[in-house]
Amino acid sequence: MNKYIALFIGLLCLFSLDALAQKERKFIRKGNGLFEGNEYENSEVEYRKALDKKINSYEAGFNLGDALYKQKKYDEALKQFQTLTVAEQDPKKLGEIYHNIGNTLLMNRKIDESIEAYKESLRNFPNSKETKYNLEYARKMKQKEEEEKKKQDQNKDQDKKNQDKKDQDKKDQDKKDQDKKDQKDQKDQKNKPEDQDKKKGDPEEQQNKISEQDAKRLLEALENDEKKVQEKVQKAKAVAQKAKRTKIKKDW
Repeated sequence: MNKYIALFIGLLCLFSLDALAQKERKFIRKGNGLFEGNEYENSEVEYRKALDKKINSYEAGFNLGDALYKQKKYDEALKQFQTLTVAEQDPKKLGEIYHNIGNTLLMNRKIDESIEAYKESLRNFPNSKETKYNLEYARKMKQKEEEEKKKQDQNKDQDKKNQDKKDQDKKDQDKKDQDKKDQKDQKDQKNKPEDQDKKKGDPEEQQNKISEQDAKRLLEALENDEKKVQEKVQKAKAVAQKAKRTKIKKDW
């Protein structure tokens, strides 16, 4: 009796699993139809329903990652694909998963990481032409970015050199302008009226200054005047003496 019960329970479990598998397949098929019709959001819903029925369904999980990728939900898609790598052992399936991981990383502009993902894909499934093509494409993208960055760096260096030259030219010009200004200030300082006065002397002082020749003539004139005065004095004395002598004679 117990054997029949165990057999019945086993058959019931198999029937239940089969029923769940059929429902899983039903949701996957519906999701695939929506995916092909570009209804990616609705297909995502169906794939999630399939995973509710069979949580470890590779097809449902893989297709869910594709649906998220098509909706440009790259971060969610990446997590979904990475989840599949944890338990998967089949090399071909791992090649497919890493191929899609590479695509998702590439869309997020993580070029170096995408290259590594494509390499991992080829380690598991070396014959994938599509993966080889995407790997080469990613490498060219990296090369192009490096060339653009190098060009930008060169442009920055050139711009800096040009700016440094402009700054130096401005400094040189400012120095020239300052030198000219200083020279002009010095010239103006020399040509100030007060400087001219100092150079020429005070007008009154200039009037009091006489040449050596004029001084000599003036001295001679003074000497002549003094001589005439002395002559007049002597003459006056002589007249006085004469008058005195005359007076004395009369008194006698």
